[in-house]
Amino acid sequence: MIEKRRPEMADVRERIDAYLQQSGLAGKNPRVVPLTGDASDRRYFRVLIHDSRSIVLSLYSKPFEYETLSFVNVAELLAQMPVPIPALIGHADDLAVLALEDLGDVTLQAHLGAATPAEHAALYREAVELIETLQRRGAELTSPSYVPYGIAFDVEKLTWELEFFIRHFVEAYRGIIIPEAELQELRREFARLVDALASEPRVLCHRDYHSRNLMLHEERLYIIDFQDARMGPDTYDLASLLRDSYVDLPEHTVDELLAYFLALRGRAGEGRAFRERFDRMALQRNLKALGTFGYQTTARRNPVYIQYIPRTLRYVRDNLEHLPEFGRMRDLLAAHVEEFR
Repeated sequence: MIEKRRPEMADVRERIDAYLQQSGLAGKNPRVVPLTGDASDRRYFRVLIHDSRSIVLSLYSKPFEYETLSFVNVAELLAQMPVPIPALIGHADDLAVLALEDLGDVTLQAHLGAATPAEHAALYREAVELIETLQRRGAELTSPSYVPYGIAFDVEKLTWELEFFIRHFVEAYRGIIIPEAELQELRREFARLVDALASEPRVLCHRDYHSRNLMLHEERLYIIDFQDARMGPDTYDLASLLRDSYVDLPEHTVDELLAYFLALRGRAGEGRAFRERFDRMALQRNLKALGTFGYQTTARRNPVYIQYIPRTLRYVRDNLEHLPEFGRMRDLLAAHVEEFR
């Protein structure tokens, strides 16, 4: 049963019931079960149907137009590659409901605890292969008809994400106010990093490609939560996967998977230079993740992400150690965040 005592939950139940009526499922005595959501404002529910496959309802915060919904647009692009994604089953624009194929509950993150070393390695190679497909087929399918080709990780976006880290992790979560002179110097260091990343050739990026957005279903990985796909550096999705705040990967595994990606792309000779670009991208990506965790904790009152902060802090410290050209950035951050010392 869905809790109906709170007004917002009553509204959710009414929308679900209305969708079930419209879709003809209400007569099959479906059972609705809430699912754990992500960091967005969408809510998810599984609909269990007697003698039929279950489906998942994604409830948006406000009505939408199906034809212009980013999730739908990107799904059409990914289906042409093709890469495995959940099928779109139905929708009700006025109710802000999207019905999706149910991929189950096993994310890559959840499966790793039960996987053998061989299974673990095979799944990560599969995940890297999907990145290669996104980049290669993404270039071949370039078209203004698809939303991702019109937006990118440019200077403005990458800078905004680092400001998000300062505002929501350093200031809001840690309660630290960096003196103005140091803050301006830190921003100059951030600008050096951003300029390097924004100048790289752009490929199609999922944008949030990590172990919680890869589902293991029918013995293969499926990609979810892809509605924010955009153009960006070829290291972006790799940094999301291999410097994942939710999973520890041994350093030799990271090296092997980066080498595997370059082999798939026919660029095996780029090892050292590519690793430097990967470390720069991971530094920016992990700082942004800390901002997200701080925001979820302080602004959204969602403590779930606190457990992932220590690993992400360690990633940032290690990235800074690998990037001596950003030694001043490390000094400025370490003066206020002790984990970077």
